[in-house]
Amino acid sequence: MYLDVIFPASGDAIPKDHAYPLYAALSRIVPEFHQESCPLRFSSITGVADSGGQLQLTPHSHLRVRLPQDQVKVVLPLAGKRLLLGDVGIRLGVPALRTLEPATSLVARLVTFKNAETPEQFLATARTKLAELGVSGEPQLPIHLDGGRAGEPKRRVLRIKDVAIVGYSLLVSELSASDSIKLQESGLGGRTKMGCGFFLPV
Repeated sequence: MYLDVIFPASGDAIPKDHAYPLYAALSRIVPEFHQESCPLRFSSITGVADSGGQLQLTPHSHLRVRLPQDQVKVVLPLAGKRLLLGDVGIRLGVPALRTLEPATSLVARLVTFKNAETPEQFLATARTKLAELGVSGEPQLPIHLDGGRAGEPKRRVLRIKDVAIVGYSLLVSELSASDSIKLQESGLGGRTKMGCGFFLPV
């Protein structure tokens, strides 16, 4: 059984693309984040994006860590800690625990697959990977609703040092309760240790 451990996050604005510096900061405090065999995964810190490429933290901003129930104590040292994301600091508060809830539709902010940079390649690969996982659902690419890219799929970039990894937001609908939980527990695609493939109910 997996749980989400949700830490309130406070501080100044942080870059919208903060997955890699967050991964590094978490690994400094909890080395298990860096171990390939450890099942800890996290999602991006929540906030409100501004026009300058920054994410403004709000009273509801948080860091969500997903892990097996018996691993909760591993991440408790994060409570009250200050994390440096590049040259910007944030502080984590006392966490709350949440069980995973099934939903017919799940969305991930960023999913990456090898050799799948066009929307057509990406969707085809998503269908294959879902089938390999044993999950029956309909993958779709969420689109921008306004602005200069209105109508286009939400293409995202994960930057790891000097490397840019292209992916997309992914919505998976028509899920059964068991498949919904399975997808939330396992994630999808690559770089899941760095916040990719992290699904939440729509």
